[in-house]
Amino acid sequence: MKSTGGSDAAKRRAGEAAADTVESGMVVGLGTGSTAAYAIEALGDAVDDGCDIVGVPTSFGARQRAIDCGIPLCSLDEIDGIDIAIDGADQFVRDTGSCIKGGGAAHSREKLVASAADTVHLVVDETKLTDALDHPVPLEVLPDAHTVVADAVRSLGGEPTLRDAANKDGPVVTDNGNLVCDVDFGTISDPASLATQLSAVTGVVEHGLFIECATTVSVGRADGVSTTTY
Repeated sequence: MKSTGGSDAAKRRAGEAAADTVESGMVVGLGTGSTAAYAIEALGDAVDDGCDIVGVPTSFGARQRAIDCGIPLCSLDEIDGIDIAIDGADQFVRDTGSCIKGGGAAHSREKLVASAADTVHLVVDETKLTDALDHPVPLEVLPDAHTVVADAVRSLGGEPTLRDAANKDGPVVTDNGNLVCDVDFGTISDPASLATQLSAVTGVVEHGLFIECATTVSVGRADGVSTTTY
């Protein structure tokens, strides 16, 4: 379930702040979503100015935007690692660096790229900040398993909803050919424990809980941006 809110100006400031930390010679993970898109555009401008970087996209959308911006791309099996991954979040706890991602149905690839990165720079506007995670948790689910997964997450106290597509009949289908189930757990008192439980559910490809994921976060506001390093 995609989160809403936040001005374009705030998102742009956050994305550009992260892009400004990228240096020539780096391999950069390119996130998915409206705030990460501003980082990709800024990186494209840097490439035009002579910055020598290679991007690893987290989705078809991120890949297409990077191509449009002139950023050279590669896949994970072509590199030894990623210097920095820049990505957004649907909800973020600043005190812990934990977040929920997957509004764009790309969280499996986003988590893979983040796990391969030396640093993870999250970019959000201030509407995404919270003291405790309570946004529905996206699950990427094997199509044949969605009813089994729904039963399993209900036993964990969640209420699952199969995500419908906006511009076609039927459900959202991920870049990996799977379905997305958004699970409302209310306020999540122990995100790390829930993450472990969700990872153990047969049929779940990946969940959208990113525990203590960020090494840096830039929060955009209408009048500026603030950056925290963990």
